[in-house]
Amino acid sequence: MVLAAGRGERLRPITDRIPKSLVEVGGQSLLERHLEHLRAAGIREVVINLGWLGDKIVERVGSGQRYGLEVVYSDERGDVLETGGGIFKALPLLGSDPFVVINADIYTEMPVPELTLRDDHQAHLVLVPTPAYREHGDFDLVDGLVRNADEPRFTVSGVSVYRPEFFHGCEAGRFSVAPLWRAAADRGEISGSLYAGPWADIGTPERLESFDP
Repeated sequence: MVLAAGRGERLRPITDRIPKSLVEVGGQSLLERHLEHLRAAGIREVVINLGWLGDKIVERVGSGQRYGLEVVYSDERGDVLETGGGIFKALPLLGSDPFVVINADIYTEMPVPELTLRDDHQAHLVLVPTPAYREHGDFDLVDGLVRNADEPRFTVSGVSVYRPEFFHGCEAGRFSVAPLWRAAADRGEISGSLYAGPWADIGTPERLESFDP
């Protein structure tokens, strides 16, 4: 699944006219880079959620055939549901096996993580070194497990793997996935890995302008 529904408030005025997932870096949109990487990893079926200016995404990507993919859409154009709510709504489209989720507004060259989880793990988060513009990280990584910490060293990259059961007990509506991470990290149910290669959160016009892939 590629999360592409957000308004991209911090990227205004660029996102007044195009969805943030279609912002171009190095002559190619972020969304299309992700689709190419998913295809190269052997993935054939992709769900994209739609929100702000979602029609432009459908116009660009269509059925996904040009990328060697079968793309289906989870429509949130009437009410964008944030990360957790968006994934939860799309669960019927994602099947019963573990699936990867990628935030559309990141640039990275990391390999798509394996869609396998240990029996006692409900999710896997790829973490990155915390960027200089952030005051603190999100989590620590201890013996291969994502852990909460008073002074976390690493930042969530926007690439993750979930079992559908990770969202058991959730209800339809707007909610963030972050509290679910926190609770599962306390239970030791999230594995993690650290990626130190090219990665950027293209979150503001200044970051976009200064970024050189």
